[in-house]
Amino acid sequence: MRVLFMGTPDFASASLSALINDKSNKVIAVVSQPDKPKGRGHKMQPTPVKETALKHGIPVFQPETLRNNAFAAELNELNPDVIVVVAYGQILPEYVLNYPQYGCINVHGSLLPKYRGAAPVQRCVIAGEKKTGVTTMYMDKTLDTGDIILKSETDIGEYETAGELFDRLAEMGGKLLAETLSRIADGTAPREKQDDSQACYAHMLDKETGHIDWTKPADEIIHLILGTNPWPAAYTSYKSETMKIYMARHGEAVSKAKPGEIVGINKKNIAVACGDGNSVLIDEIQFKGGKRMTVSSYLNGHSVELGEILV
Repeated sequence: MRVLFMGTPDFASASLSALINDKSNKVIAVVSQPDKPKGRGHKMQPTPVKETALKHGIPVFQPETLRNNAFAAELNELNPDVIVVVAYGQILPEYVLNYPQYGCINVHGSLLPKYRGAAPVQRCVIAGEKKTGVTTMYMDKTLDTGDIILKSETDIGEYETAGELFDRLAEMGGKLLAETLSRIADGTAPREKQDDSQACYAHMLDKETGHIDWTKPADEIIHLILGTNPWPAAYTSYKSETMKIYMARHGEAVSKAKPGEIVGINKKNIAVACGDGNSVLIDEIQFKGGKRMTVSSYLNGHSVELGEILV
């Protein structure tokens, strides 16, 4: 089939690479979000999907908008049999959704109908889910509600970060997409309506998402830390200075301590009391203006006081 691929970040790049390597179908062009300035120098940087496409000589389109038939002429010229959409970043208008013979196919980073929306991987980890996966579906007019084609499931590691899970699901998504297109081409693709009663929404993260409430149970705090790693990162305040926390594990019970109280310090971690009488062991931190580092490295040149309350 002639495939038009629409996507932007690393998660989508893995699916594009899988299609290119599969060679069962032809990726005729890629549509990605416009380049954006990044880094201290604010230099314009191509999207990961654009980079992958250009490496393989695939034409790239970067329209500012798809509304008001803005991409209709190009779509007619390309004439794709199927459109694959993976984390593109814009809602597709009806003229795009209705164009290809085999529809618009989406790869989503959750087991739909759970965790529809912009941040399924992170929200799944924050919620403490034990399993997740990827889903391919036929797209419709509303967000992540289309009929399911295939799913692939995986366990979430006890201390697996959202970033680590993101990379695994990206690879899984590429493989599932290749299988999905193969099943569509030979007429064996299933089609299952989503059970809306089982749906939940994965709201986009912002910097405030990572603020740690130490009155919460240790489990919830650890899941927040893991689910916001690498971005926006969980954070707290130590002596009025922001401290980001990237890794933490379960510690011992400390029933008499106040929530947020530093109850233990050793060469490898900092133990902090939580609201349920348990503690978390902080392994990796970053202070404003400093580098992200292990607690062990930080304590080589800095001190942390026992009994201080993190807020």
